Amino acid sequence: MAEVRMRRLKKIPVNNLRDWDNEHVWHPFAPMQAYREENAPIIVSGDGFDLIDAEGKRYLDGISSLWCNIHGHRVPEIDDAVKKQLDQIAHTTLLGMSSPPSIELARKLVEKTPAGLNKVFYSDSGSTAVEAALKIAHQYHHQKPGGSEKRNRFVCLDHAYHGDTVGSVSVGGINLFHQVYGDLLFETLRVPSPVAYRVPAGHTAESYLQHCRDEVVRVLDDHADQISAFVIEPLVQGAAGILIHPDGYLKFIREETARRGILLIADEVAVGFGRTGTMFACEQEDVQPDFLCLAKGITGGYLPVAATLTTDEIYEAFLGEPHEGRTFYHGHTYTGNPLGCAAGIASLDLFEKNRVMKNVAETSMLLTRRLQELVDHPHIGEIRQRGLMVGIELVKDRDGAVPFDSQLRIGHQVTLEARKLGLILRPLGDVIVLMPAPAMPAESVNELCDKAFAAIDATVGG
Repeated sequence: MAEVRMRRLKKIPVNNLRDWDNEHVWHPFAPMQAYREENAPIIVSGDGFDLIDAEGKRYLDGISSLWCNIHGHRVPEIDDAVKKQLDQIAHTTLLGMSSPPSIELARKLVEKTPAGLNKVFYSDSGSTAVEAALKIAHQYHHQKPGGSEKRNRFVCLDHAYHGDTVGSVSVGGINLFHQVYGDLLFETLRVPSPVAYRVPAGHTAESYLQHCRDEVVRVLDDHADQISAFVIEPLVQGAAGILIHPDGYLKFIREETARRGILLIADEVAVGFGRTGTMFACEQEDVQPDFLCLAKGITGGYLPVAATLTTDEIYEAFLGEPHEGRTFYHGHTYTGNPLGCAAGIASLDLFEKNRVMKNVAETSMLLTRRLQELVDHPHIGEIRQRGLMVGIELVKDRDGAVPFDSQLRIGHQVTLEARKLGLILRPLGDVIVLMPAPAMPAESVNELCDKAFAAIDATVGG
């Protein structure tokens, strides 16, 4: 079957595909002038944890296909679930009706996520999951008993990334991605990200982390009656460069927000489904958020499904007679798509069947051991790891954490070297990200480390 598939795909010559790609496809987060000159791989198939391009070259998928793949590619159980659902119906709508896969997946998500999150609102991406949470939180404060229309502000962290829709960009904080849209965005309150690799003058690492906590208290106190919700990626800020929060910070945020009646939106789009070492990152500090935003790994990395989970209390503020106007008027055409939900159900079943979280624990320890090989590297300023999420920050000079000139695109050069070795990576600036799939076996994790370390050495020297 694989040979038949490859023959079918090869009917269009690679050069034609590349020409059409350059002529017609606008790639996300890609400087297109540079992209067109690089002959990037055109992926036509997958096999386990490998990707195969149009010329037949194999690459280890070192970033889980942008942090979403869980069990590998062409997983028989997920393939069969999608095919079985396709024999029934590919898509219908959740507007005014329902479908068995959307109901069953919602039930499974409620059973596996932190207690109290009993209601599931579907969408189709991490951005839309966060967007829904922002809008629900805002409307909830208007409609709850004794509610206040004044609670219309959100608190977020510096360097935050929560997606690319206008609302999710508004609660983001990465200038490279967001600065051009400033005049489109609503105003937010920001607190410093609690990381101490580079700290402002006059601070030690310890004093700066305390300052970060103090700023949270100050901002919440100063604006307590105006704040709708606090938005956070629990434990790890992914797109910011795999920034690891100190132990206890998430619980601190939950306690401070709960004390003031401020909702907590936990964006687990990147950190959920085993990435940080537990099924969901909030578990590690026994935190129960008011909203949990999920996407990426929800279908095992197969199809675009997202979910915003919330509490009965919040949901009930939207109940009433239709003429009362309490409805949440928000939705997406493909909300709760049956094919995607079928994939999600199969993926969650595989977590149990294949003991994926046991594998996560073992491969996380393996990564920790392998990363020790880099601790004395002259051009590695910091190695950040939480579970399977790894960020290796490359610097020109370790003393003073002096960065490389951004025009050199050192992180991208490592990516190009990795491709030569048969490994797919995607950096965040000059932070090399390793993101093995939660089900990736030890031998593949070792291969990932071998090739990534070699690509770093080939780029900046060892």
